[in-house]
Amino acid sequence: MTLDSCFAKQLRSSSERLFSLVDKFHQVKVLVVGDLTLDEFLTGQVERVSREAPVLIIRHEQTRQVPGGGANAVYNLAKLGAQVQVVGLLGKDEQGQALRGIFEAAKIDTSGIFLDLARPTVTKTRISGHARQSVTQQIVRVDRKSDDLPAESLQLQLADYIRSQVGKVDVVVCSDYGDGVFTPPVIAAALTHPLTIVDTQQNLPRFSGATLFTPNLPEAEKAVGYAISSPELLMQAGKDLLSLTKAKQILITRGEYGMSLFDRNGLPTSHIPAFNRTDVFDVTGAGDTVVAALTLSLCTGASVWEAAVLGNLAASIVIRKFGTSTTTPGEIKTALETLLDEIDQF
Repeated sequence: MTLDSCFAKQLRSSSERLFSLVDKFHQVKVLVVGDLTLDEFLTGQVERVSREAPVLIIRHEQTRQVPGGGANAVYNLAKLGAQVQVVGLLGKDEQGQALRGIFEAAKIDTSGIFLDLARPTVTKTRISGHARQSVTQQIVRVDRKSDDLPAESLQLQLADYIRSQVGKVDVVVCSDYGDGVFTPPVIAAALTHPLTIVDTQQNLPRFSGATLFTPNLPEAEKAVGYAISSPELLMQAGKDLLSLTKAKQILITRGEYGMSLFDRNGLPTSHIPAFNRTDVFDVTGAGDTVVAALTLSLCTGASVWEAAVLGNLAASIVIRKFGTSTTTPGEIKTALETLLDEIDQF
């Protein structure tokens, strides 16, 4: 991996501070408002084609359940050592019980989770199969969800709970996957905190005035209405997004091209390169990891540039893992040491 010499020099000079920031992650209190999802992975061995229909018969071997959607953002923050409170909705079903159990096992405060009796827990079940001595392949995905919004009474319950907690936490994170939690009362309550980080897939201006937005490249293109196909258009998109959202900062994540950070206060635009372009196995949930590490870094006194570097570094770890994954402070510090060693060799 070859890094720009100016960036490499800045990273080397900041290294001691970056290590110290990671060591403080456990001090941060975070309120995460999110569209909570359970990801299920069912795997088994393919035995034959059914005589009932042209489908495969799979002998079940294992079922794995992990947090997905906004729940993955919650879980990432907890695995990084933060003190996490989650706010969201679950259905009265086995999937909701499973997700709540995962949270509680990770010592996540679930007092802000409310039951939605009219809607199921959002669940994405991936069914995969393999023949003997062959690679496991996904065959089909089954989604459980409702397109209806939560009842108004539930929206107000969520908003009231958020308002009761914002004075007790260091930051509010909004993880919006479009599954109905983020109605106007909930958004307004979340934005009462002076430090609000927003990760949303659509309609960014709904969160107008939030501190920082973290769109990926397709989300940024959708928001500005044009393809970001050149460095000049990237710069224009950053300016347009700052104007559109009234945010203090915009961080556009650009996959193998790294990240670009735009600041309302006139600071120079920063471009942070990708730290892992080759060993990419699965990008699922990498955006949640970026948000988690970025958030905790900001709350421990990092500059936005330092926070973006640590967020990028955390993402470079999870894309080496299969499925929705998390990382830890120890892994981030090891990855930083490895990166610094690579810099010293050039």
